[in-house]
Amino acid sequence: MTAYWGLFGVSFLAATLIPFYSEVALVGLLANGYDPWLLWLFASTGNTLGAVVNWLLGRYLLHFENSRWFPFKISTLHRYQRWYQHFGVWSLLLSWLPAGGDALTFIAGIMKVRLGIFLILVGVGKGLRYALIIALSEQIL
Repeated sequence: MTAYWGLFGVSFLAATLIPFYSEVALVGLLANGYDPWLLWLFASTGNTLGAVVNWLLGRYLLHFENSRWFPFKISTLHRYQRWYQHFGVWSLLLSWLPAGGDALTFIAGIMKVRLGIFLILVGVGKGLRYALIIALSEQIL
């Protein structure tokens, strides 16, 4: 069970703004004969809950946008907000993307997307990604 919880932790971290790759751990565990269904469950859940960290940061960090230490340029944030408004909440299905997926979850917090809708859309997107990785890996392994 330790390996599954380890994958959960790696997947959780990979979904935050910290650069990390859970796919490598997932494929390694698959190659060692771990249950694909449990790997999918732990990776998808960890990655989705990790994205909630970004959502929370977006939701509450914006209160400090005028602070000297605030890590983002206001003009950049406004540009991302306009992009998000253009494509809407459905863009969260793309939160699994390696480039920009984490930013989508952060912006969703800024845009005050309801957590329930956020969890469903992000969970579906990330779950499909892990299912695809598992399916492709099983073809190769």
